[in-house]
Amino acid sequence: MHGEAVPRDVREMYDRGLKYLASKQTPQGGWGGSYQGPGTTGMAVMALLASGEDPNFGPYADNVRRGVKSMIAAQNEATGYFGNSMYHHGFATLGLAEAYGAVDDRKLWSAEDRGKGRSIGAALELAVRAALTSQKNNPIGAWRYSPEATDADTSVSGAVFMGLLAARNAGIEVPDESIDRAIKYFTGMTSDGGQVGYSGGFGNGFDESLPRISIAALVYAVARRKDLAEHKATLGYLTGNLEKTAQGSYQQYSDYYEAQALFQGDIDAWEKWNKLLVRRLKEAQQKDGSFTGQFGPETSTQLSLLALALNYRFLPIYER
Repeated sequence: MHGEAVPRDVREMYDRGLKYLASKQTPQGGWGGSYQGPGTTGMAVMALLASGEDPNFGPYADNVRRGVKSMIAAQNEATGYFGNSMYHHGFATLGLAEAYGAVDDRKLWSAEDRGKGRSIGAALELAVRAALTSQKNNPIGAWRYSPEATDADTSVSGAVFMGLLAARNAGIEVPDESIDRAIKYFTGMTSDGGQVGYSGGFGNGFDESLPRISIAALVYAVARRKDLAEHKATLGYLTGNLEKTAQGSYQQYSDYYEAQALFQGDIDAWEKWNKLLVRRLKEAQQKDGSFTGQFGPETSTQLSLLALALNYRFLPIYER
């Protein structure tokens, strides 16, 4: 599938999903559901950007603009924090980084609002500063739910770290020291067999969690550390278990990260896995275009569409 046109069934599935998401946007520009906040808005904006529709003049241009404005409005102007949790902060930072350079700031604010709202670049710089401050004050060098946390976990840290890496790719300054500390945290949480722990001290609680293994494999790849033994171990686990699905109720979350980890690490393995994903999601998509799961239909749809979006490869963070 690499280098070929996007298959028709993927396009049709994606289009139905986008129509569903567009129909669920709130008057304030965000998305509702149990996980409402700037992070899920960031994921929705990425899903709207990912299939290559013109973000400034295409059919979803208004949805994109309203989503970006909603994220910026939710940001603390003094600290740069997006609020609710560092999960939201990470995904909102990632969403802004993907919108930066694609969405025309001049079209973002109406004449009466102009001058009141921050530009995407200014909001992104603030978000990066908040993440860096949180990491600097954390003795483990990573992130947990609160920006003031003194412990960390690999799931929240993956969300925040990917936001930082996307911002760096967009041209925002992220110090090498910050990247190195985050990578040190992830290597300390990765076993020789590629299993990845959740929280606690280094080397604690290794298990075969597909989402966490995928997160670690992805951050190593995007941080340009594919030479690390830990990247080879996590990627090796994923490529050796292509037909395995996430245990419990985290399927969409797992798909979102595994799609990217395989695409960045082993394109042939991704092609095999992607065929399984497309088949599974075709069976799972509801008549209204949504996908159901633990996170509710709106967030589950965002995650499923972003897993499929590797077929398009328009998002900067999805470039190899």
